[in-house]
Amino acid sequence: MRNNIVHPGADELVYEIREIVEVANKIAKVGVPIVWENIGDPVAKGEKVPQWMKDIVSKMTKKDDSCYGYSPTKGLLATREYIAHERNIEDGTQITPDDILFFNGLGDAISTVYNYLNKNVRVIGPNPAYSTHSSAEASHAGASHITYRLDPDNNWYPDMADLRAKILKHPEISGVLIVNPDNPTGMVYSQEMIKQVVDIAREFDLFVISDEIYSNLFYGGVVHKKLASVIDSVPGIAMRGISKEFPWPGARCGWLEFYNRDKDKAFARYAKTIIDAKMLEVWATTLPQKVLPLVMSNKKYYPYLAKRTAKYQEKSEIAFEMFSKVRELKVNKAYGAFYMTVLFRDGVLKKGQTLKIKNKKAEEIIKPLVGTDKLDKRFVYYLLASRGICVVPLSSGFNSDLYGFRITLLEPDLKKFKKTVGEIIEAVREYVMSV
Repeated sequence: MRNNIVHPGADELVYEIREIVEVANKIAKVGVPIVWENIGDPVAKGEKVPQWMKDIVSKMTKKDDSCYGYSPTKGLLATREYIAHERNIEDGTQITPDDILFFNGLGDAISTVYNYLNKNVRVIGPNPAYSTHSSAEASHAGASHITYRLDPDNNWYPDMADLRAKILKHPEISGVLIVNPDNPTGMVYSQEMIKQVVDIAREFDLFVISDEIYSNLFYGGVVHKKLASVIDSVPGIAMRGISKEFPWPGARCGWLEFYNRDKDKAFARYAKTIIDAKMLEVWATTLPQKVLPLVMSNKKYYPYLAKRTAKYQEKSEIAFEMFSKVRELKVNKAYGAFYMTVLFRDGVLKKGQTLKIKNKKAEEIIKPLVGTDKLDKRFVYYLLASRGICVVPLSSGFNSDLYGFRITLLEPDLKKFKKTVGEIIEAVREYVMSV
């Protein structure tokens, strides 16, 4: 080409969660049945959308032709009014419908938030990271994502000292991201921890982003609090959506909530840029916005969520009990979302470790892939080819310096879930003993 047309952040766009699907599909074609533990789609994993929720959607499509049309740029006013009202009651905030902006899924929102940030500033995020955030932020900056540590020896809680040290080291940091409940660890921030992040943001004149896509999926005795409950006068953005809660990932329906735009001129202009950018697009999907207040205000909604989360808690406890008996592994219970992260202890993984693969065609598929210097990724490929279990490596999948993997808590069949965990444990033991 006459000029270099490649974006400087192109190499930062990595999404291992779906990239490993390509490898798994090739292995499936040569006769290895796949157990999909790589992606958080409750519907694909077999969860049933309740009939009462389907009835609300069905009735809307039959009675209201406007659900087939465009919505206003910011989203339907009635839906934004409902969200603002609920937030003000629940968290004591003073947001208005104009502080809420709908997108075609939260992935669209995440991309826009980083894409329209000044190229010279950064947003620091957790390690392990959720790759949609880490890749989008790194691509925007054309440099590796800056992270603060989540401590596996302290229930995956954020290391506030590390967060502070990184902010001091990198004056280009202007925002702090939390994912609450966290993906991939299943950790839930307490209100006090969120307040500590907000206090640090206030001290260093930063804004806070809180990804709350799993905000009503918590269990095990913890209480989830949203950023709105402690944001006070600090500028902030909360990210919400229905894809995991309803569950309706195919709806592509997420939104941003802006806090304290009136407190900082630069933040207000940045928020306006995001809104202006949305003006250039075809607007967010209408049908899910139409039914959102009807579903969330239905008396069956929260009991439905309670039944779902009780099942996640049960599987979290089962997986914790099983994995914690393996001395080569380190694991914490999940208390939110539907994921669990399992770590290899230091020094357990070594080059040259293998698993026996009965299907020779599957072995040929992974042969060019297992030379990676990411030792957990090597294990994941061997697990895929030998057992047909598709998990996500922590290092490359979640921008982490730790070795491990993420599983989901979505399998509705407890017997099958226990079998999958048991097979992973067998594979770990065989793998570490292979050299």
